[in-house]
Amino acid sequence: MLLPVQDDDGAPFWTYAARGELRVQACAGCGEPRFPPRPCCPHCGSFDTDWRLMSGRGRIWSYVVPHPPLLPSYADVAPYNVVLVELADDPRIRLVGNVVAAPDAALDSVPAERLRIGAAVRAVFWDTGEGVTLPRWQLERP
Repeated sequence: MLLPVQDDDGAPFWTYAARGELRVQACAGCGEPRFPPRPCCPHCGSFDTDWRLMSGRGRIWSYVVPHPPLLPSYADVAPYNVVLVELADDPRIRLVGNVVAAPDAALDSVPAERLRIGAAVRAVFWDTGEGVTLPRWQLERP
């Protein structure tokens, strides 16, 4: 499994995820949310940030189902889904992840034929056991 690379701008995202919270960086100056996290607001240029708590609800905006050949770390679990989720709190914010049957379920735990563009999902959190908690997604109507 490949783990995310954490940088200073995104570190709070992972800290909140470890607490089971989905938070998105927002400008403390103009209030605009932004993802991925970055040091400066693209709207007003401010370096002041807040981290807003999101509901964890969203919709599948797009998805793919990779099949082998893949990176060796993923070949054994393919095919699996990779989704782009549009957050209900702010549809301009989209996060990449996987739809799973349970927070700790395998990447291939939800058959691809159950996925649909526009399907409602909610965030769940999986402690990888390697110092990272990953946000994942579950279908609202399993």
